[in-house]
Amino acid sequence: MDSFGQNKAALTQSEDGLEPVAEKRWLNLAYSPSRIWQSRISWRITTTVFVTILLIQTVVLIFTVRVYEGEHLERLREIAHTALAPALNNTKEQTISPLTREAAARLFTDTMVEGIAIYGLDYSVIQTYGAPTLLQPKMSADMPASYRSVDNKHYEVLFAPGEIGHPYNIVARMNAADVEPHVIGHIHQTLWILFFMSGLVTSILMLILSLWLLEPMILLRNNLLSAAKNPEAPDIKNLKKDMQDEIGIAIRIANDLIRQNANNLKRLRTQAEDRIHRLAYFDGLTGLPNRTFFLEKLNESIKQKVVEQDGKIAVISVDIDHFKDINDTMGHEIGDKLLEAVGKRIVKSLPEDAVVARASADEFSIMVHLKPEQPDSAVLVERIFTAMVEPVSILQERFQVRVSVGVAHCPDDGLEARQILKNADIAVNRAKEEGRDTVRYYSQDFDRAIQQRFQLLRDLRIAMDQKQLRLHYHPQFDLKTGQVIGVEALLRWWRPDNSKEGGKFIPPVEFIPVAEQSGLIVPIGEYVMREACEANKRWQQRGLPPFRMAVNISGVQFHRGDIVSIVDTVLKETQLDPRWLELEVTESVFMENMQIAIDILGKLHQLGVELAVDDFGTGYSSLSYLRQFPIDRLKIDQSFIRSALTNIDDRMIVRIIITLGHNLGLKVIAEGVETSDHENFLKEEGCDEVQGFKYTKPIPEEELLEFLVAHNRAIAKNSKLSVIE
Repeated sequence: MDSFGQNKAALTQSEDGLEPVAEKRWLNLAYSPSRIWQSRISWRITTTVFVTILLIQTVVLIFTVRVYEGEHLERLREIAHTALAPALNNTKEQTISPLTREAAARLFTDTMVEGIAIYGLDYSVIQTYGAPTLLQPKMSADMPASYRSVDNKHYEVLFAPGEIGHPYNIVARMNAADVEPHVIGHIHQTLWILFFMSGLVTSILMLILSLWLLEPMILLRNNLLSAAKNPEAPDIKNLKKDMQDEIGIAIRIANDLIRQNANNLKRLRTQAEDRIHRLAYFDGLTGLPNRTFFLEKLNESIKQKVVEQDGKIAVISVDIDHFKDINDTMGHEIGDKLLEAVGKRIVKSLPEDAVVARASADEFSIMVHLKPEQPDSAVLVERIFTAMVEPVSILQERFQVRVSVGVAHCPDDGLEARQILKNADIAVNRAKEEGRDTVRYYSQDFDRAIQQRFQLLRDLRIAMDQKQLRLHYHPQFDLKTGQVIGVEALLRWWRPDNSKEGGKFIPPVEFIPVAEQSGLIVPIGEYVMREACEANKRWQQRGLPPFRMAVNISGVQFHRGDIVSIVDTVLKETQLDPRWLELEVTESVFMENMQIAIDILGKLHQLGVELAVDDFGTGYSSLSYLRQFPIDRLKIDQSFIRSALTNIDDRMIVRIIITLGHNLGLKVIAEGVETSDHENFLKEEGCDEVQGFKYTKPIPEEELLEFLVAHNRAIAKNSKLSVIE
């Protein structure tokens, strides 16, 4: 934030600080001496000068009061001396008072003298008249010459023989009651003069300062506040008088800086607005418009071309097939350059008035106004596919780009911009689902399918909250002994409804893909594992011989969820021995990232659980990964078993898988065993374990217990018969 912006923020950050009213007052302060007193700094200077002058004069007054009071007392002494000297007789006798009582009485009547005490040269009292005195002559050098009473109403003075021309020490007591009122009056008069002089000097000083200092400072303050309030267009005022001193130069420099700042801010704002506009409406990589810009232009075109002119618009979504694979294997630099190249080819293949935008990572959105002479969007789609025929060369690498295309039309498929674009996206997703490198035109059936999928996802979340998910178990058998050596936990969803049955089972093939696409398979998978381990532990506690529990792990669960931590936590919480848990993972999961898969499988194996490759033979079968992965069992996919009796190729695949597994020291289990012929075939080939509908379908926990008890009894009975025979 620039300095003016910071000032503005500081001025407005608190209503208790510089209020808007105060700010407005400052901004409206006129350049005139008559309003200089509205300035806070003016008042501070005025107060400081006034108080300083007043303090100085007060100190002076304190000293002058003492002098003034001393002058009054000295005047009383002179009065006493003047009145006393003529009244004394010229007697030299030390035992006789030189003042007669008649003369003393006249003194008391005509003067301010109230009492007299006459002392000899030896300081002995010769005679006293009138009010008694307290001052006494002494022989010491520091003998006081005067004394004032505590109540300040009496003043006594001592006249030495040399002062009155007679060989006596005379103490005269004077009436000093009017001295204090005179002093107080003098103080009042002096204070008024002090206030007047202080005010006069301060006013003159302030008028001078206002012209030379305060008014220029206030002008500068107003300019700064105006710049803080409106940095781009401040109301800058200049001095009425051209001042050539330091202050005048500083104000001119400040005004120039404010104007430069305003010009810079205007330029920066314009540049920032342009940049913000590009960031908000254009893709930084390809330079094409983004989704926001595309929607605005589409909405504008719908109003102008469709609503007002009864025209037609084609909205096309183009998605690069397998772009993620290119990005992950070749790096983001190659991926970015590929996006740029594809964007340029699309723009070049379409009419000039077409709007091409990069809608997402690897998807482009196109809007074309279909003109009467070319009303078919199929021509545009064909141009796009033709533009991708030639491989793209990037950094000495050549890439054959394939795209999936989805098309929606306005007004046929809607009159709202977002809805049209959404329909085009639905169409391109359908093209990707149906093989890629093709085009699909939007149909309402697509939308209904997506709505059904979303509804299924919402219902699945409810099913988790309301515990509608449950497990069925499919027994696994030792092919030689017939003993149950394990069960596979299979997820079932019983969704209640208003039917006579109260609900129905939703096939896993319907909801498992939805759970995987949404990521909901991670918490569902943890729930299945926990329920399966708890069930296995319960069976062991009820006296059943321990056997393994096989749990399927999806690719999403394997790579997104912290599968190692989840398995470890479930085993510890259920207290199930890890050797009785088997995790089944398909080949395709291993192939997504082999190094990560090796690391994860190694950590799982360290926990003590068994690992099986599910649906073996249907994916990217390779001896190299079988040697690297710490697996315990291969599971032959049921599709090979079902057709092994009639298809020689499938029979050969089953034989090879069994041989391969045994050579690698692995157990081999076959699923999909439905008949005795299947069982006999697998026995001949040396398969170790089987599971399938020949023995039982997947059953709930309660039925499984009954099945296990009955099966074990049958095995025991057959064993006894064999011994008897």
